Amino acid sequence: MKIVIPGKPRGKGRPRFGNGRTYTDKATREYETLVATIAEQEMANIRATVTEKPVSVYIIAHFAIPKSTPKKRIAEVLSNPPKTKPDVDNIAKIVLDALNGIVFADDRQVVSCTVEKVYSESPCVEVIVKENG
Repeated sequence: MKIVIPGKPRGKGRPRFGNGRTYTDKATREYETLVATIAEQEMANIRATVTEKPVSVYIIAHFAIPKSTPKKRIAEVLSNPPKTKPDVDNIAKIVLDALNGIVFADDRQVVSCTVEKVYSESPCVEVIVKENG
């Protein structure tokens, strides 16, 4: 299964504390909802069901080329990976949490996860999930 989440890649936000409780920030909740909605639509399109099998996940985070980049350096920028936030582990966390219960029953089924950051003309996050076995 493959899904594409349009827009700037996001990472999982740190837990917030207030009024004696722990909560997830609004931006993280909204992004997880977006990923989950797109995944649900794709699962319906391919008539797939939640898998119980081990899975491998491939995530490619496409970042926008910085606006300050001169036109003559765009090709050079596209050939180098971004060293910007969010960190790859936070990108993986937000995506895997959003796919929980939609694509796979639980993220403990993920036996392999690869995250790559690249510059691109159109920012988005590509996610490919493959069953193992």
